[in-house]
Amino acid sequence: MAVLGSAGRLIQFARSSVSLSVRSRSTAAAFAQTPDLQDNRKPKTGILMLNMGGPEKLSDVHDFLRRLFMDTDLIQLPVQNSARSSLDDGLQRSRSSTVRSGGGSPIKHWTSMQGEGMVKLLDEMSPDTAPHKFYIGFRYVHPLTEEAIEEMEKDGVERAVAFTQYPQYSCSTTGSSLNAIYRYYSNRVDSPKMRWSVIDRWPTHPLLVECFAEHVKNELLKFPEDKRDDVVILFSAHSLPMAVVNRGDPYPQEVGATVQRVMERLGHCNPYRLVWQSRVGPMQWLGPQTDDVIKGLCERGKKNILLVPIAFTSDHIETLHELDIEYGQVLGQECGVENIRRAESLNGNPLFMQALADLVNSHLKSNMSCSRQLTLRCPMCTNPTCGETKAFFANQTLS
Repeated sequence: MAVLGSAGRLIQFARSSVSLSVRSRSTAAAFAQTPDLQDNRKPKTGILMLNMGGPEKLSDVHDFLRRLFMDTDLIQLPVQNSARSSLDDGLQRSRSSTVRSGGGSPIKHWTSMQGEGMVKLLDEMSPDTAPHKFYIGFRYVHPLTEEAIEEMEKDGVERAVAFTQYPQYSCSTTGSSLNAIYRYYSNRVDSPKMRWSVIDRWPTHPLLVECFAEHVKNELLKFPEDKRDDVVILFSAHSLPMAVVNRGDPYPQEVGATVQRVMERLGHCNPYRLVWQSRVGPMQWLGPQTDDVIKGLCERGKKNILLVPIAFTSDHIETLHELDIEYGQVLGQECGVENIRRAESLNGNPLFMQALADLVNSHLKSNMSCSRQLTLRCPMCTNPTCGETKAFFANQTLS
């Protein structure tokens, strides 16, 4: 469901051809550095890094949105028809648009860099399960999840870990990616060649919390010293339709848990709020919305604001366009903000690569196929595939 907010951003992107390179220090760095190629050793353990993905150029937008709106895990949304209409209109306009230099999504590059750092550490931390190799499995752009699985089987991987890159679990993000893995095998006659397990959530991992806290502290230091104590920290996460929240999706509480741990690590240095972005369509969404909160704070004299993308670990459309341009530039000027900044995403932070490696290492040692939380369906779940997917992972034999 949250991906529909990204769809709205992409449709606007296609219409306006706005460059996403506003945060030049991170985006330019992403494309300037190329991760080392993984060696040719036969991998014993494969880590499938699951994410939504993002179009790297304008010609990728059409297929990204087409796959998104064909996702059967999202098809029941009331927003579907209006979103399709917006898609058709946006794509029609996009035919005459051009992408400015640096305007693509850097999420694939950041994921590759993170994966490279992760497996190098894992080979040292866990020689019994080495060699390790990472694979990227996106839902809506290449390399697709299904393509990654085929590559893993071709490589002869023995032990496969589906590793969500969304720290907080939602049926609309991690759930959809896991359903894709289950559907891949349910459509085949033969059984999986690999022993599968899943890291399905990690909202309070100590190193993740440390990374977020470090990036918040670094950005706070860039505010004028006499304004620093007055800065309001807005932890912004992609929203969900209330229909999804009311089914029992655990995402809101897990995002809240991340925010709580980060603020504890920061010693509650500044006032803060958890806010929600990327609303699309006429339905009710989880709030308060990030843009509304920025306006409300300014009206109440709070004009120094730090935005923190708490549910995103890598830069993509919702950080580079929505937070940096729509809120940081356009809305900030309209509201009369004195200073509005955005904490950099975790991107190439070496500590974040350590977090990823530690998560996989601990998971492999646990010999668990999934968390206890994954086995519990949302109390009002309406998607039978979710139950089948959870059973698929819970029933994997690892030894």
